[in-house]
Amino acid sequence: MINALLDTIKIPSDLRKLTKDQLPELAKELRAFIINIVATKQGHLGASLGVVELTIALHYLFDTPRDLLLWDVGHQAYGHKILTGRKDIFHTNRQLGGISGFPKRKESEYDAFGVGHSSTSISAALGMAIASSLKGETDKQHIAVIGDASIASGMAFEALNHAGVSDANILIILNDNAIGIDPAVGALKEYLTKVKTDRSLAQNNIIKALNFDYSGPIDGHNFNSLLRELKRLKNKKGPKFLHVITTKGKGLIQAEKDQVTYHSPGHFDAKTGEIIPKNSKGLSPKYQDVFGETIVELARENKKIVGITPAMLSGSSLKMMLEEFPERTFDVGIAEQHAVTLAAGMATQGMIPFCNIYSTFIQRAYDQIIHDVALQNLPVIFCIDRAGLVGEDGATHHGIFDISYMRAIPNMIVCAPRNEIELRNILYTSQLGLEQPIAIRYPRGRGVLFDWKKPFKMIELGTGVCLRAGKDIAVLSIGTIGNNATKALEELPNIAHYDMRFSKPLDQKLLHTICSNFKQIITLEEGLKIGGFGSSVLEFMTKHNYKNTVTILGIDDHFTEHGTIEELQKINGIDINSIRQVIKNLGDQ
Repeated sequence: MINALLDTIKIPSDLRKLTKDQLPELAKELRAFIINIVATKQGHLGASLGVVELTIALHYLFDTPRDLLLWDVGHQAYGHKILTGRKDIFHTNRQLGGISGFPKRKESEYDAFGVGHSSTSISAALGMAIASSLKGETDKQHIAVIGDASIASGMAFEALNHAGVSDANILIILNDNAIGIDPAVGALKEYLTKVKTDRSLAQNNIIKALNFDYSGPIDGHNFNSLLRELKRLKNKKGPKFLHVITTKGKGLIQAEKDQVTYHSPGHFDAKTGEIIPKNSKGLSPKYQDVFGETIVELARENKKIVGITPAMLSGSSLKMMLEEFPERTFDVGIAEQHAVTLAAGMATQGMIPFCNIYSTFIQRAYDQIIHDVALQNLPVIFCIDRAGLVGEDGATHHGIFDISYMRAIPNMIVCAPRNEIELRNILYTSQLGLEQPIAIRYPRGRGVLFDWKKPFKMIELGTGVCLRAGKDIAVLSIGTIGNNATKALEELPNIAHYDMRFSKPLDQKLLHTICSNFKQIITLEEGLKIGGFGSSVLEFMTKHNYKNTVTILGIDDHFTEHGTIEELQKINGIDINSIRQVIKNLGDQ
């Protein structure tokens, strides 16, 4: 592949040496470069393809890194990374030891703010702009690029509300492509759609009412339009807002047609765009699909069941319920706080809400979980997907905190099923008339069983099970990481293994038995050690004056970076071999 222009650009100052007439050719080369790398190395494709021209225009006109450029979420920042000194290492994107899939301050001075979660860019850019003003840097530019799905989030509106009454030198660029990961939803999305065709709305709109200098909509793939308007806005002071229309997946026909799939398509043919099919024959199901199929099965019998998700219909597999029960399925957009309190409101009226949110995102609704759900003891069923290490998305997306922060909440039940059957059964149990909230955590990826669609069985809350008897050492695991322990024990005799299932309430009867019969105890969890399941066992032992030796296996007090799940489990000492070695070392003592 010939990159006559792209190869000459190491940093944006090289880009600024090009003529305007050369920029379309550079865009073509940059788009092809992204396609070729992502086709083999995988990653987020459609979002970055959609902002190639905008990325080039921003670095061409603004003095980055002195001028501060922020990308909301960061899915769309691949072109930005390539143009800011990381082209030669872009093939390491999202790999262990390689560059992050998201902008990251410690990775480059061009990454003005670390991102991964949505709707933070306007607040951060406003903070920077106010700081620049206080330091007398009045000519400094502060640009936030945010998508139409992200701008509908409450935090973005809070920042707009503040920015509109400031004199901060901030430029907000709305990258409007009518889709996040799934299609954008809500009244604001409908409003933005109308603005594209109704010029009267464009001239008298909600953004102008918030005191922004609004311009647009303009074609985000037309360099003449982009450069002309960005140059004008560069010379204006105060809060400004540019509405740009783009096409997600631009330049790859399949990505333009199927924007959901090509958000992160996996391996595909760079020349044809066709996805290389994965051989899933003989593989166990994804946990998200176990949830999706099970909630549909339950909803057929229980008319009170409703499903709620904040913009993750496909990722959570709640789309299965939408297809069969659209009137009882709610995608509320990127609005985790609203999703939780919406579920609470439904619960007060006798509905049974299954609120499905990724572990890393439910953190954003912690106050609502405490104040609106647990304090009122409302039976909301939190289905926490992507719990544990998620792999290549890295520190912003690992779900390693939920055991610790959920078990700290009064009235909350915290459960981590070991496999697909256990997940089905706790979902079934939760809708039988629970009188308090429950958090059910399960990981990204596939399960361990093939024949998992068994008849439902009720699980007694707060009970564990003995998977294997022993006499020397007891391993107490919670969740799917327990399957690593099962494999680790295959070559080790006389080691007991208990699946505790619940970190709250603990099975105290079972713990008394374990503590009375084993001097050495190992706890295992795919979550933070501090405040986690192992901590709860130690609290129990302290309360009852047990003197057993306890070894806690889990995630240490640090942010785990990106890599494959297997690599990251090894780094954190919870892979099969590490577990086996810990047991051997204890046995030798």
